[in-house]
Amino acid sequence: MRNIRLLIEYEGTDYVGWQYQPNGVSIQELMEGALCLMTGEEIKLKASGRTDAGVHSRGQTANFHTSRDIPLKGFVHGLNSLLPRDISVWRADLVGEEFDSRRCALGKTYLYRIYNSQIASALQRRFTWQVRKPLDDRAMAKAGEFLVGAHDFEAFRSTGCDAPHAFREITSLTVERQGDIIEIEVTGSGFLRHMVRIISGTLVEAGLGRLEPSAVPGIIESKDRKRAGDTAPPQGLLLKEVYYGEPVLESYP
Repeated sequence: MRNIRLLIEYEGTDYVGWQYQPNGVSIQELMEGALCLMTGEEIKLKASGRTDAGVHSRGQTANFHTSRDIPLKGFVHGLNSLLPRDISVWRADLVGEEFDSRRCALGKTYLYRIYNSQIASALQRRFTWQVRKPLDDRAMAKAGEFLVGAHDFEAFRSTGCDAPHAFREITSLTVERQGDIIEIEVTGSGFLRHMVRIISGTLVEAGLGRLEPSAVPGIIESKDRKRAGDTAPPQGLLLKEVYYGEPVLESYP
């Protein structure tokens, strides 16, 4: 059996998320359906993690096992011919038999984009959170500095999160502005449900002057979800990259 890892890009606007859901179409459902058509086998994808409805990806990874000898090039081009235009496979890797996209992940980078303008943008609406009031990106960056490191992020996870504990490590958090676009980039060893969106909502509170950056350590220590900011809307969030240490045996392209 071959173990193949796919690098997948998608616009999450029209989907209920990565994982199967009873109330709509998921990306996993379409991916597995296309793979079943190609291989004639029942394929189960193991993804690096779940993305929620409306969240996008440039770096989702998922692996599957198959007995078929279809070349990696065939999987990339074949899947892209079968999938809708808002889902694309960028690369296929042949990996070791024991590789698992979720268990073997060393870390992830997420990007949250904010459109900071009073004027609505037709081109940005699917990929950013529009905040109409002016944001102080320097205050946002200062607040973000307090989140870097290993902490109990209980105050920064959703009530529906089923992780056994909230200890996570953020290794990098940056806030950068380019014109009307503010980008929050967060890298860490792992993330809780809605964690990046809650962090983004909290940094926006700092940017609006409603929260002093120096209050962030107290929010972390409180472990109280109500003290952190609102959960930012999903369309601004992008899974940018997942990191691995295992060797790749073969790759296309």
